[in-house]
Order: sequence, then C-alpha cells, then structure tokens
Amino acid sequence: MTVNRVHTARALDEPVCIPLDEAIAVVEHGEMDEEVGLMRWGSNYTFLVNIVRDGIRLLAIYKPRRGERPLWDFPDGTLCNRETAAYLTSNALGWNLVPPTLLRAGTRGLGSVQLFIDHDPEEHYYTFDNPELLPKLERMAIFDAVANNADRKGGHCLVDEDGQLWGIDHGLTFNASEKLRTVIWDFAGLPIPEAILADLRLLCARLDDADDAYTRAMSALLSPIEMRMLEYRVDRLLAEGRFPLPGAGPNRPWPAV
Repeated sequence: MTVNRVHTARALDEPVCIPLDEAIAVVEHGEMDEEVGLMRWGSNYTFLVNIVRDGIRLLAIYKPRRGERPLWDFPDGTLCNRETAAYLTSNALGWNLVPPTLLRAGTRGLGSVQLFIDHDPEEHYYTFDNPELLPKLERMAIFDAVANNADRKGGHCLVDEDGQLWGIDHGLTFNASEKLRTVIWDFAGLPIPEAILADLRLLCARLDDADDAYTRAMSALLSPIEMRMLEYRVDRLLAEGRFPLPGAGPNRPWPAV
C-alpha cells in the first residue's frame, strides 16, 4: 500500500498534510526543541513534542527509555526498540501501517520518536464502518501476528483524512513467547489473501538474509531468540495460510479501547 503523504500537525490546532519522505526527515534529523505536554493515559512516560528541521515544525510522540515501566515479561528498557522494530517491519512488508518511528536521542535521552497522526480521537476500531478499511484491517491483523502484538486495542487503530489506517503503541511486540492479544479477530480462521502471502514470502526471504538492511536493523533492536521467533511466526503463517485463531490464554487486551 503506497502512501505518499501523511496528515500530521504543526500544533494541536494546526493540522498539515506533507509528503511522507519530508515527514520522515523531520522525525529523523529534526531538533526536539519543546515538550508540549505529557500524555496521561499511558502506563509509560509519553510526551507530545515539537520537532523542527529546516523551518518545518511537526508534532511527534516521544517515549524515552528511562520512562518505561518495568514489566515481568519484557526485558527492561526495550519497549522503545520494539516501537521502532514495528515501524521497520511494516515498511518491510510494504504496508505503511505504522507512522514514521525512529530510535533517537531526545530531551530526556534515547527513546522512540513517532510522527503524530492527525485524526479524529472519537474514531477507532469499534466505530469503523467504511468497507474500504477491510483489506487494511486484514493486513493489520497479519502484521500483529507477525509482530506478536500483545496490545492491539481498538484505540490503537487510527484513520486519517485520506482513509489511511495507522497502528500505534507497539511497545509490547516481538516477545519470544506467544503474546498475541488483539481486538481484530474478525478474520480468524479465514484464508489469508494471496497478496498478503506474497508479501510474507518476501519478508521471509529478507529475514533469511543476514546481510539484508532490514534484518541487520532488526537484529540491533531485538535479541537473537526474538529474531528467531519472528522468523518462525512468518513461516507458520505461510505454512498454515490462514488468519490465526485466538489462543487458549488471554487473547484480548484490556481495556479494549
């Protein structure tokens, strides 16, 4: 799914639509010059910040490593890595489901920095009624299976003015143990469309190549066993050819939105 532009904002009351590559350059190379505020609904410290490059000012979501709450089932200080790995994997699949996200220095040290997506906060998975979103939600469901997403809440699915579906909050991904918890079970057990399988085959080939740029970048973010399990999950999806079924354990996040 080709995305050439992105709806973001210069300020909360100043939305803007700019070329995607321009937005990526701001997130990667811009100066983080101001914290707009603390996002209070998350369990980890998350800041809305301004990033400026060559006179272009954009909003971004900054999650510093030192603000991560320790979890018993994820290694300490790795959630920002996983946010970045989710973006890289979405891009490697060619699906553009995750806003530009990079691991970089910020005002409070190293962390993940993700472009803010301008959207209607009242719209989420449970309010979507546009049938054109179905193929995108199919990809989101498979992406979550690939990434082993333990936290796909309904509110983590955003739609911008162009109808582009975006997924956010990917800190709880790529665990070596089975962790898939999602609200998107609509396609469970159905055959995976051939176009999606073709993209998974390409991803599998990249993971098999230790010199591939995606594989090298992911290996710098995840542990060796997490990388092996990533490849295993892709292989399993290809072998089964069907959307995953809910597992025996907890398979939906709470709260659901």
